[in-house]
Amino acid sequence: MKLGLPEGPDTTGRIIKICILAVGGQGGGVLSGWVTDVAQRAGWHVQSTSVAGVAQRTGATIYYVEMMPRDPARPHDEPVLSLSPSPGDVDILIAAELAEAGRAVLRGFVTPERTTLIASSHRMLAVSEKIVPGDGRADSDTVIRRSGDAAKRFIHFDMETMAKKAGSVVSASLFGALAGSGELPFSREAFEATIGAGGKGAQASLVAFALAYDRAAGTTGDGEAAAKPTEARPTVIPQRLAQGWQELLSRAAALPGPVRDMAEPGLRKTVDFLDLAYGEEYLKQIERIVATDSAEHDFAFSREAAKYVANAMVYDDIVRVADLKTRAGRADRVRAEVKLADSQTLATTEYFHPRMEEIVGLMPAGLGAAIEARPGLMKTLNRFVDRGRRIRTDTIRGFGMLWVIGGLRRFRRSLLRHKVEAAHTKEWLALAEAERARDYALGVEVLKCRRLIKGYSDTHARGQSKFDHVLACLPLLRGRQDAADWLRRLREAALADAEGKMLDGAIKTVHSFTDGPAQNAG
Repeated sequence: MKLGLPEGPDTTGRIIKICILAVGGQGGGVLSGWVTDVAQRAGWHVQSTSVAGVAQRTGATIYYVEMMPRDPARPHDEPVLSLSPSPGDVDILIAAELAEAGRAVLRGFVTPERTTLIASSHRMLAVSEKIVPGDGRADSDTVIRRSGDAAKRFIHFDMETMAKKAGSVVSASLFGALAGSGELPFSREAFEATIGAGGKGAQASLVAFALAYDRAAGTTGDGEAAAKPTEARPTVIPQRLAQGWQELLSRAAALPGPVRDMAEPGLRKTVDFLDLAYGEEYLKQIERIVATDSAEHDFAFSREAAKYVANAMVYDDIVRVADLKTRAGRADRVRAEVKLADSQTLATTEYFHPRMEEIVGLMPAGLGAAIEARPGLMKTLNRFVDRGRRIRTDTIRGFGMLWVIGGLRRFRRSLLRHKVEAAHTKEWLALAEAERARDYALGVEVLKCRRLIKGYSDTHARGQSKFDHVLACLPLLRGRQDAADWLRRLREAALADAEGKMLDGAIKTVHSFTDGPAQNAG
C-alpha cells in the first residue's frame, strides 16, 4: 500500500494534462475541483475548464485540467495553459462510466504512448442504447479490450458500486483511483486533505477514496476484479400459501434440466404477477409441451417455451405498473438510491401516459370490447385520456390512486386486456407447435419471436406490429432448408432499430425469393 509519495513520472517543467468525462449526477465538477485543489495545495500552476455536454445521456461534460510545478527561479511567472484537450495530447483521462471511456478512445484522446486511462467499469445506458427494441447495450468486453489496447495504462473496476457501499458517489472513488495510480506526484495525505476540506459528506467520500486508492495502488494486469454472482431475490409467499407454492416448485424441479432452469424463474414471475393458480396454469403449459418434445434436440423447444410463455403471461399493463410502483420494496430502494437521511422527506412523482386502449383494457371484457368496437367513441374519449399525467405518490391521494389500480390484479382474468393477451398467447403457441412438427428449428425461432413484444401503450403497439410483420413471412419460408435462419435474421432486424428500416429491408429480401420450395410450400 502506498502511503507516501507515489513514484510517478518526472514532472519537472512539464505540463500535466488531465481530461475528465462525466455526465450529470456523477460529480464531474466536484472531481475536477478536487484535482485542481490538490495541485494548488502543492503550490503548482493549475487551470480548470469545462465544456458542457448536450444533455444528460447524449453528451458528457468534458472537464479539463492543466497543471505544472512552479519554477523556483521564476516563482511569479504565470504560464499560458490550454482551455480544452486535443486528441493525442492527454496524459490522464478519467471516465466516470465505461462507455465514456470508449467514446474518449474513439475521439483520439487516449494514446498508447502517453495516456493513462482510469475508468469505472459500471454502465449507465445512453439514450441510443435504450431506444433499440432489443438489447442495444454496447458490449462492455469489447470496450474494455479496445480501451486497453489504446491506452498506455488502463485502470478499471466498478467504482460506482464501491462508492455506493461507502455511502458516497463515484467521483470520490475516481479520485482515489487517480491518487492510487501514482500518476501525480502528490502524497495520499494531500489528496485526503482536499476531500476533508469539503465538510459535509467528507467522511463517506474518504471511505470511498481509500477503497479505490488501495485497489488502484495494488492493481496488476487489467485492473479488474472477478465479479461476484448476483443472488436471486427470493419469492415471498404468505404462510397460508406456502404448501401450494412448494408443490409447484416440486413440479418445476421434475422437469428436464434444460427446461427446469427456465421454468423455475418463469414460475416465480407468473405467481408474482397474479396468484398460485396462474403459476399452475403456466406449469401445465410447459409440462404439456415437454411431453411432446424430445431429448434428441436437448429439449430446445421446451426450454424456449418455458422462457417466452412466462414473458407472454406476465404482460405489462397499467395494473402491473401501478402495482410495482406502490410496493414497499421499491420505496425502500428509491430511499437508498437518493441516500435519504432520517431528517429528510422524499417527494416522488410518477409519470403516466395511457391511451384509451389502455383504459378499455382495464374494463370488464364485455364492456371494454363494446367500447373498443366503436371507433368514433374511442376517438372522442381519447381526447380526454391521451395526455401525460404526473402523480405524486408521496401524497395519500396519489399513492391511493395507484394502490387501487394495482389492486385490480385480483380481477385480471375478467378484464379485456387479459382476454386479448391470453388469446394471442394461445394463437402464437399453436403456431410455434405447428411449425415444430414440420421443422423443429423453425418452431424454436417462432417461439423466440415473442421477444419482439414488450411494454405497454405505444411501445407494445410497435412491438406487436413488428411481431406480426415478421411472422407474416412464414409462408415464404416454409420448406426452405434455411427457413429458421431467415426467421432469426428477420427477428434480429426488427430488434436492431426502433424505426423498423432494417426489418423493411429484410422483408424485401425475403419477398425477392424466386419461385421454389418456399412458395410452393406456402
